[in-house]
Amino acid sequence: MRAAVFREMSKPLVVETLADPVPGPHDLILKVRNCGICGSDLHMTEPTSIMPLALGSVMGHEFAGEVMEVGSAVRHLWKTGDRVAGFPFICCGDHSPCLNFTFGQTTCAKGVGVGLGASHGAYAEYVRIGSSGGYRLPDSVSFREGAMVEPLAVGLHAVDMAKMPRGATVLVIGAGPVGLAVMLWAKFLGARHVIVSEKAQIRREMAGRFGATDAIDPAQPLTPQVEKIAGRGPDVIFECVGAPGLLGGAMADAPRGARIVIAGVCQQPDTIMPLMGIVKELELQFVLGYRPADFDYVISMIASDRIDVEKMVTDIVDLDQLPSAFEALRKPSHQCKVMLEN
Repeated sequence: MRAAVFREMSKPLVVETLADPVPGPHDLILKVRNCGICGSDLHMTEPTSIMPLALGSVMGHEFAGEVMEVGSAVRHLWKTGDRVAGFPFICCGDHSPCLNFTFGQTTCAKGVGVGLGASHGAYAEYVRIGSSGGYRLPDSVSFREGAMVEPLAVGLHAVDMAKMPRGATVLVIGAGPVGLAVMLWAKFLGARHVIVSEKAQIRREMAGRFGATDAIDPAQPLTPQVEKIAGRGPDVIFECVGAPGLLGGAMADAPRGARIVIAGVCQQPDTIMPLMGIVKELELQFVLGYRPADFDYVISMIASDRIDVEKMVTDIVDLDQLPSAFEALRKPSHQCKVMLEN
């Protein structure tokens, strides 16, 4: 198969021919139809990353595809041609479905992540997944929408962990894909005000299509701007960028008693002032990944037309175009979600 391979730090991905993946007894082989580029992929290929990607890896963990091969132990459950969104974690297969299958919570102790170094991901023509990680797509859900299930599940899990009160005032820092997903679910699940702090005008406009009720200037103190709009400071602040200094800035801006949910992945050392959190009695909630139930919920909401997610996709590229598109995202302009399509 052809795949985009990470061969050298600070160098573009290289499209090469690799051996086709082979299914284990509990595995599926998918023909990749769509796969999104994630900001975490970019971070892991940068020299400053504290979690650098192993050379020779194939990334890609936001994907959907068509079943091409079925492992011998799960042929009663799956058939070729089934359409699925892939949960990017392969369980050991001792139990199907896995008794402890979650991502960001308690994972199968013998399992491996897909597209994160341990097992080749979906920047390729084919990808191997565990059968318990295949989520069937209804006919009404496109492969592009299926590849959006993973990032939308990230946002859903972040909002769930925020314990957001009904009618809340929410501030979202950053209107990239994770921030947009958080806005969508915050509004969908009952926030009254969903206010975005974002400097890029094109992303501010996109935020309005994903649930943001207002946008504010990140160069100015945030809480006074929120108070002017909502009559009060934010109940919940979502940090969805992952750049050094933003968590400390959110703590400085937060009103007393606020909850700060850290969904942005910062892979560099950072500094906060604990006294700030103590004096204000702030709650800091770090989040990672999602649960299988989040995948089910996202798919059902897409299938019933209760959310519209395909408009988050701004660019479609093929495998040969992927390396240059990946590099361009290091300094994004109009892009939001760039999608590989085979």
